[in-house]
Amino acid sequence: MQETLTWWRGGVIYQIYPRSFMDANGDGIGDLAGITEKLDYVAGLGVDGIWLSPFFTSPMHDFGYDVSDYRDVDPMFGTLDDFRTLLARAHELGLKVMIDQVISHTSDQHPWFRESRQDRTNPRADWYVWADPNPDGTPPNNWLSIFGGTAWTFDSRRRQYYLHNFLTSQPDLNFHNPDVRRAQLDNMRFWLELGVDGFRLDTVNFYFHDAELRDNPPVPAGGAKTLGAPDANPYTWQRHIHDISRPENVDFLRDLRTLMDEFPGTTTVGEIGDDKPLERIAEYTAGGNKLHMAYGFDLLNEPHSASYIREVIERFQRLAGDAWPCWALSNHDVVRSATRWGAGEDPVAYPKVALAMLLALRGTICLYQGEELGLPEAEVRFERIQDPYGKVLWPEFKGRDGCRTPMPWRDEPLGGFSSVEPWLPVEARQLPLAVEHQQEDTDSVLNATRALLRFRRAHPALVDGDLELVDVGEELLGFVREGHGEALLCVFNLGGESRSTPLPRPATLLDGPGFEASLNGGRLHMPPYQAAYLRLDGY
Repeated sequence: MQETLTWWRGGVIYQIYPRSFMDANGDGIGDLAGITEKLDYVAGLGVDGIWLSPFFTSPMHDFGYDVSDYRDVDPMFGTLDDFRTLLARAHELGLKVMIDQVISHTSDQHPWFRESRQDRTNPRADWYVWADPNPDGTPPNNWLSIFGGTAWTFDSRRRQYYLHNFLTSQPDLNFHNPDVRRAQLDNMRFWLELGVDGFRLDTVNFYFHDAELRDNPPVPAGGAKTLGAPDANPYTWQRHIHDISRPENVDFLRDLRTLMDEFPGTTTVGEIGDDKPLERIAEYTAGGNKLHMAYGFDLLNEPHSASYIREVIERFQRLAGDAWPCWALSNHDVVRSATRWGAGEDPVAYPKVALAMLLALRGTICLYQGEELGLPEAEVRFERIQDPYGKVLWPEFKGRDGCRTPMPWRDEPLGGFSSVEPWLPVEARQLPLAVEHQQEDTDSVLNATRALLRFRRAHPALVDGDLELVDVGEELLGFVREGHGEALLCVFNLGGESRSTPLPRPATLLDGPGFEASLNGGRLHMPPYQAAYLRLDGY
């Protein structure tokens, strides 16, 4: 474990979706006590910290991403004392604890919004984004909600529209108001003083909107669409230059960094959904005075060839300067990588090599619960769908429930997750991949993940060394990680056919964690789904 104040730089963070991790009280919903119960398992993986998706008081229309009290725990997850217990146990185990912060919008049940919507003169009248209708009664502009339809809802009390980038029950806060900015920084201070080690910032580029409310232009024919939203969603048909990623956002991120710097060793990672995500990551993390790190959806979408991944890395390095990325292949918003990238591939070998590639990248790494098991995406019948996003765009887009089903701890009908039927069904295809089976199987994805994490810690160049792409042919991905007196050539065959390549530089093949590449006469031979780690000669 990294013990320095910059533990996050090159650290590995394990994302926990509380509803689906472990149910300790037998109501079918995961809770904080259940997470605490399983922290030994998480620490045993060899990660540096955990990120908890929202557990705050909420009506749960968007499963906690609609907050009605920023400073308390929703009763379905437990109490604030339960969180204190979780935090203390994680710290005993050497795990840092990061929590979600959803500050761009609130629930419509939040006291702030209840007051704001009463009239146009109350003390919080300007805390949300309100606008008059057009003369014909239509919304003020053409902005769209990510969850479908217009981003504006009419309120009869104020006879105005309010903005919501997501559900109608998630009104957007007006960050042009300094009182709003101060209030949200104070809410984050509450958790920092409680002892959390950092924040994952939901939709970090959504805080500000264009004060003139100008229409967004359409995406030009053949133009790139917004990453992070399905093609079936009209949201992707606009170029989002006025509703998100406004220049004022950068100044607020500087204020946020000032707060974080009062608590040494804490960190931030921002989620960015944008037309140009890598450019935004560079803008928001460069200079050491804004976010510590950020992630986009470049590795969370469909393409997964070696050439595509190479292009993403090359583009980020061209833009980055001193910016620091966070990389993930799966999370609670996208189809699991074992299905999204691995459909049609070997169901055990492919997740292993995908994780090997991820854990060799320069940046901080996020692993999503169950990714260490190679879990495929679950199939959830329409009548069991919970996600409002999926209900709106069904059947072209089935929502996010398939990656949020309960964690399979044991091979039994309810997966060892709960004693009663869970909020989402346990996926039968995942039960043979349960933790209890993989613990004992030396060739399992779980044990490969542990070995890869040990290998990463044993080679500091993989943690925070530099990265240089190298040419190993179109079908392979290769780069050199250099730092701390070592230089490692990392080569990955993500496909189902054997490949070989001449070494770009003289090197010695290392004993990697469970892979079978071989070196003969200066040529590297790689069976399907293999990783190779070579120490460059001269180090």
